[in-house]
Amino acid sequence: MKSCEYQQIDPRALTVSAHKAPGTVTHPHRRKWQIFPGKNRFFCDGRLMLSRQSGVLPLTLGLVVVTCGLFFAFDCPFLVQHLTLFIPVIGGVLFVFVMLSLLRTSFTDPGILPRAGPDEAADIERQIDSSGSSSYRPPPRTKEILINQQVVKLKYCFTCKMFRPPRTSHCSLCDNCVERFDHHCPWVGNCVGKRNYRFFYSFIISLSFLTSFIFGCVITHLTLRCHTGKSLIQAIQESPASVVELVICFFSVWSILGLSGFHTYLVASNLTTNEDIKGSWSSKRGAEDSGNPYTHNSIMRNCCATLCGPMPPSLIDRRGFVPSDEVVTAADCPSEMELPSFTAKSDTHMCTQSTKDVLEKMLRSSDLAVCPVGAPETSPLGLEVPAIRSPVVCQAPCSGCGRSRKDSLHSINPAFRLAAPSPTVPRTNPPLSQSQAEGFVPMP
Repeated sequence: MKSCEYQQIDPRALTVSAHKAPGTVTHPHRRKWQIFPGKNRFFCDGRLMLSRQSGVLPLTLGLVVVTCGLFFAFDCPFLVQHLTLFIPVIGGVLFVFVMLSLLRTSFTDPGILPRAGPDEAADIERQIDSSGSSSYRPPPRTKEILINQQVVKLKYCFTCKMFRPPRTSHCSLCDNCVERFDHHCPWVGNCVGKRNYRFFYSFIISLSFLTSFIFGCVITHLTLRCHTGKSLIQAIQESPASVVELVICFFSVWSILGLSGFHTYLVASNLTTNEDIKGSWSSKRGAEDSGNPYTHNSIMRNCCATLCGPMPPSLIDRRGFVPSDEVVTAADCPSEMELPSFTAKSDTHMCTQSTKDVLEKMLRSSDLAVCPVGAPETSPLGLEVPAIRSPVVCQAPCSGCGRSRKDSLHSINPAFRLAAPSPTVPRTNPPLSQSQAEGFVPMP
């Protein structure tokens, strides 16, 4: 037979390590913030983080910067000339404090808890299953612990696959469990929790002082202009920017002052916004002992514990490297995988025809012995076999063929000599009469 050209893959190129799956690529220098599962954005190589839905944060920055810019440009020169030099100094200190507190609140980890790994999640599931009863009801997804002689329930988070610690809640916008969760603030573009609550409180307090200070200075500016013998309309025409500042401060100072007062009450009581809204420790829930188990029974102690305590470390390790045994799929990798090299070889027993072409040629050839067989008359127990009429190659000479399977196959393609059955191994089909003894039942 004429030799055919074929391409063969080097078997050594297909060897895969026991620790690597086919179609995967390792990234030894990939950091954890790059594969973080929450809905957050990271900057400066993971040093800064922000919520993915932070569209209101530029508005907050714009309002503060524009209002203060107009104040320093149009009001401060007149007030320095007629009053004192300390007005722009006080305004500048408050502005810097507000901006620093806002940026620290927005770009600080609020206290995100890392999600449970596969082994830890499986262990928690086993504990839940073992604690459940044998009835039809599913096992409980809560735990009860004692804090200051008061029962506190821990809920199971189906997203993070763990029981939430006390005062922890899952933020639906950031998709993270946040320790001592207070609320998600769109104005700062981040959750407010254990690690950034002190910055948020200092932001709203300083912002309330800054807004009130600018509001009072603008009114003083317009009043002094009116005392020089000018009407209010003329004073506004001489300083139109003061009207813009007056409107912004008037509509924002009330909400900012109210928010500052509310959070001052929460700090003094050692509560969170989430607990206050839900009424977790309110007597309205009907509990016998509904007091706050986290209070220190002193306003000063509560304030110090909330605002002046040590800064807890971040638990998500944003800038840590991903272990080398973790892999990502090739679809996540922008680079394309290289295919193994091919080498051309020739062999008298191999051919480039596909299996489909070979089988079609076998069926069309007159040298191949094919016997038409109908639907099978027997079927294994419990297994339905569809009635398919297909040509079956004879295993032995029959009355309709007269030629053996081996001769017919070898006459069409010498390549089948490699796969021919060994003559020492008998291959016979059991007669139909023995079907019931072999575990078969007749088909209806």
